Amino acid sequence: MDKALLSVLASPRGAALFGEIADLGQVDPLAASSALRKAGYEPELVAAALTQVRLREKGSLKLGPFAERMFFTQAGVEQATRLTVAAHHARRFLAAGITKVADLTCGIGADSMAFAALGLDVLSTDIDELTAAIAAENLSPFPNAQVRNTDGLATDFASEGIEGIFADPARRDGTGRRLFSPDHYAPPLDAVWNLRSRVRGVGIKVGPGIPHDAVPDGFEAQWVSLDGDVVEAGLWFGEVATREGLGALVLSSSRDGSQQATEYTADGRDPQAPHVESSAGLMDYIHEPDGAIIRAGLVAHLTNEASGTMLDPTIAYFTSDQAAVLAANDQHLTHSYRVIDAIPFNVKALRAYLRDSKVGRVTIKKRGISVTPEQLRPQLSLKGDNEATLILTRVNNAKTAIVVEPS
Repeated sequence: MDKALLSVLASPRGAALFGEIADLGQVDPLAASSALRKAGYEPELVAAALTQVRLREKGSLKLGPFAERMFFTQAGVEQATRLTVAAHHARRFLAAGITKVADLTCGIGADSMAFAALGLDVLSTDIDELTAAIAAENLSPFPNAQVRNTDGLATDFASEGIEGIFADPARRDGTGRRLFSPDHYAPPLDAVWNLRSRVRGVGIKVGPGIPHDAVPDGFEAQWVSLDGDVVEAGLWFGEVATREGLGALVLSSSRDGSQQATEYTADGRDPQAPHVESSAGLMDYIHEPDGAIIRAGLVAHLTNEASGTMLDPTIAYFTSDQAAVLAANDQHLTHSYRVIDAIPFNVKALRAYLRDSKVGRVTIKKRGISVTPEQLRPQLSLKGDNEATLILTRVNNAKTAIVVEPS
């Protein structure tokens, strides 16, 4: 798609085309394309519209009903911030009393939408011409958002009245391959970090795989999970940072559409936690901390807080007599399991155990053991009417199969 096609898709004629696609319902894309061309729409316009329909379906997973009227690129929908997470970004600037933010790498505009919707003035920039044009369309309902096709790093922040900076650098190369080194981001992490003295606060969205030693000194690094999935890490500096160091934000959705949010942090370096000597030291429950807590390196801290004992110094499981580990707002910070049994892990012994227990179906979790559940399951020769959940892991470096049930 180019800007000319985007202009048509954003016009009344484009709206009519999208309406006709909706009227066709769930039909084969080739049949839909043929029908729309017969209705008088140009092939390239039909192809662009059908692509947008597909991208809007993907975008709805992150942006909900807002995606129905938005425009996307493939890269844009993949990197777009989930709207519920973008709202937390915006609240940091609001809490600092910042009124105008520059979104330096706005992409299709997801973060800028959240900023503008919560009342911030936003200057959104993107160096790619088509991406900037798409962001302009997506942000058109917000009079407090302005979009420019320019290199945001060159912005004169003082003359623009910019008090805060947000950036979401591209983390894929031209072939779509994921980039893990912050030096290879576009723009590189250091290029955004170097702007910190020119504004009151800086926020940078990075991939959750960023190593701890790549976090700049003086920044707050916060890993974010949403309904159990780690979706990003954020680096915050200045007045938008709430502390210095590493932390986690655990978000979970309720059936009624509301959301719980817990910030989990530790003062200073993560302390050491005790670990069991053998499987005989397992207590009534095993807990797997939320992924954001694991990525933030706070497993030992949570273990101590829950009066627990780690299964192994290098494994993110711990055991305790608590059925669940909850935050002050009763949000679960772990996936928890009741311990039923534990045996040394080898295929022959495990197969015999499951045969004697008449287990015909198993759920297999593993951490710290090089085994593929899909390859292991056929080797177990499962027969019977019972079900079991297995945790395959190391207990004080000994490979162990722990039979559990969800708590």
